[in-house]
Amino acid sequence: RTPQRQNMAEKGNPLIVGVLILGNLIILMCGIALYAETVWVTADQYKVYPILGVSGKDDVYAGAWIAIFCGFAFFCLGVFGIVALARGRRLPLMYLVLMLIVYIFECASCITSYTHRDFVVSNHRMVTKQMLTFYAAPTAQGRELTRMWDRIMMEQQCCGATGPLDWVNHTSAFRSLYPEGLAPWPFLCCKRDPNFVILSPEGCRVGHVDYINTKGCFEHIENATGGGGWRVGSMGLTEGLSLQCPVMLLAMYHYTTL
Repeated sequence: RTPQRQNMAEKGNPLIVGVLILGNLIILMCGIALYAETVWVTADQYKVYPILGVSGKDDVYAGAWIAIFCGFAFFCLGVFGIVALARGRRLPLMYLVLMLIVYIFECASCITSYTHRDFVVSNHRMVTKQMLTFYAAPTAQGRELTRMWDRIMMEQQCCGATGPLDWVNHTSAFRSLYPEGLAPWPFLCCKRDPNFVILSPEGCRVGHVDYINTKGCFEHIENATGGGGWRVGSMGLTEGLSLQCPVMLLAMYHYTTL
């Protein structure tokens, strides 16, 4: 072979090289998007982490931390992949090995986020039991969960996990402190005026529907927790299966032709 033809053979098919460059550009941009999305999830904008932390099912956030690493790694590998296409056989091989490692981590992130998301989303009994056990309890976890539930009930105008009767039909730490005749449920369950003053303390105490929030808070917790897990999992699947896998397979073919 002449030196010119040998050089062209080492660079591979120009069409495949062009597709790989485009694929790596998309991967690095999606890596930035994955990084930003999962940083938003780990920031816990809805402040529901205490529920997951106390239950020991906080691996939704573990999956998000893995995805943060994967997002940054995808960005770096996208840049590295473009450079590797112009450099012989050694760099493309290194690129393929690193891509495979990141791909495995991203799959682990998706599986972790989806499975633990489904546990919380489909298990309102666990959330109810946790609320009854820790709300108003004089422990560090109790104080943390009490602040969280107070904020949710105030902001979402809801009461308990499934409704006010959660506080009446079950034993709880709250009931051990306040008799049913005095406070059947926390007064944050009471409806308030625009100045956050309770409309009618007595009407709320007797459970009049005009003065108490009858909606449960589990729907909000379900959406907050499920949304985070869904974002981590869906972004990871889009990045991994739809983009990274085809580019990786094409890069393998390109490497065999060098």
